[in-house]
Amino acid sequence: MDNYKNIYFYNYPKALVCIKSIGRNLWEKEVFRISAFIWLIICVLVAIVAFFIGYLVRKNIAEGKIQSAEELSKKIVADAEREAEAKKKEAIIEAKEEVHRQRVEFEREVRERRNELQRMERRLLQREEILDKKVEALEAREENLTKKQQDIQNLQDEISELYKKQVEELERLAGLTQEQAKEMLLNDIRKEIKHEAAIMIKDIESKAREEGEKRAKEIIACSIQRCAADHVAETTVSVVSLPNDEMKGRIIGREGRNIRTLETLTGIDLIIDDTPEAVILSGFDPIRREVARLALEKLIADGRIHPARIEEMVEKAKKEVENDIREQGEQATFETGVNGLHSELVKLLGRLKYRTSYGQNVLKHSMEVAYLAGLMAAELGADVALAKRAGLLHDIGKAVDHEVEGPHALLGGELAKRYNESPAVVHAIAAHHGDIEPQSIEAILVQAADAISAARPGARRETLEAYIKRLQKLEEIADSFEGVEKSYAIQAGREIRIMVKPEQISDAETVLMAREIVKKIENELEYPGQIKVNVIREVRAIEYAK
Repeated sequence: MDNYKNIYFYNYPKALVCIKSIGRNLWEKEVFRISAFIWLIICVLVAIVAFFIGYLVRKNIAEGKIQSAEELSKKIVADAEREAEAKKKEAIIEAKEEVHRQRVEFEREVRERRNELQRMERRLLQREEILDKKVEALEAREENLTKKQQDIQNLQDEISELYKKQVEELERLAGLTQEQAKEMLLNDIRKEIKHEAAIMIKDIESKAREEGEKRAKEIIACSIQRCAADHVAETTVSVVSLPNDEMKGRIIGREGRNIRTLETLTGIDLIIDDTPEAVILSGFDPIRREVARLALEKLIADGRIHPARIEEMVEKAKKEVENDIREQGEQATFETGVNGLHSELVKLLGRLKYRTSYGQNVLKHSMEVAYLAGLMAAELGADVALAKRAGLLHDIGKAVDHEVEGPHALLGGELAKRYNESPAVVHAIAAHHGDIEPQSIEAILVQAADAISAARPGARRETLEAYIKRLQKLEEIADSFEGVEKSYAIQAGREIRIMVKPEQISDAETVLMAREIVKKIENELEYPGQIKVNVIREVRAIEYAK
């Protein structure tokens, strides 16, 4: 069909050209000498014939193409039907195989489950048989236990009846009920135990007094050592009185230049508030605070307050404070009899005049510790000079604890070592607050003297309210015991005297009461030093002669 198409499209124009060429040649050669009209008819006829021939050719071509397309479509349809039939057969075969495979698998699972159910049924039957046997055994045991329990209950009833009869007989013979007899027996046992305990305590105390002289040094040192207490607080403000409130403005100065100059030179904060005729100096360094106080007092007395004058007065105040520090240190060594101290230690000792702890002046406290340590060392036969020297220097670390970090006891030991003090003095200073374990009796005496000086009545500041509450609590503890008639806290709370009722408390029981009151005070009350508990029992017979 394609060949016919090519012949039609490519040869038909060539035929027309050939016809025209033949006609032209014939015309030119004058083979036919006919008129133009005849030639026109001839050409038309040739064209019609050519068109008809072309139409026939195209019709044959189209019919052939349609026929071939129909044959091709029939062939494709036939092939598709054959392929579909083949795939249908394959799908049917595969489906049959899958169904067969699933059926086999299902039958296998059913068999396995059936076997498993049979095994479980057998196990359940076995367990049921075992449980039946156990139930039978338990029923038999329960019957036996019921019989035994009944027998035991019968025996208990008989025993209870016999016990009741015996108790009634004993009560009839003794003339007392069971509760009365029990109370009487307990009272007798209680009194006997108290009496034996009092006798034992008296025996122990008598033995301790007999052995006291031999072990005096150890007992005194250990007992006083337990009274040691820490104290690290201090006063951080000073108050300067003013002649009038107008002086506050002069101290502040224009745009605050005077107060800034004074704070810069001294390192102390000036607090000027609504307090009438007063200025507060605040700072942790007591030396700087004292310099600022002296300089401000001089400026107020002079009346000329400006930066240049402030600088001049601060320098004068520093010199005065340094001289006073040196003099105070020398005076302390002279009064305590401690000689040969390094000049720097003397200066540091003088700086303690401006340190306070709970309102107690540290320099006076150090001198008092030196006296106490020396007295106790003399009583115990220890080194008096060493004890006094260590006692005077024991708080020397507080002179620099604002400048160097660390506990003042260890700082004091380092300072003493730096300025060639003996190892015994260095150890006593470093150990007076328990930072290291005391290894000598002088170190323990310094520790105890420090606690005694800090704990004595009036040594350290205490608010009146707290003081009264402590005394009231002390008397409440004593009054809480049965048999106490009246109690009195005396000697600033260092002793409590307790009057007991003689008809309720015996002489032996007063010892036990004193012990119990001491334990309760130690557990419930906080106090410095120690408290003496004095229990007094007296019998008075009063008659009147008429």
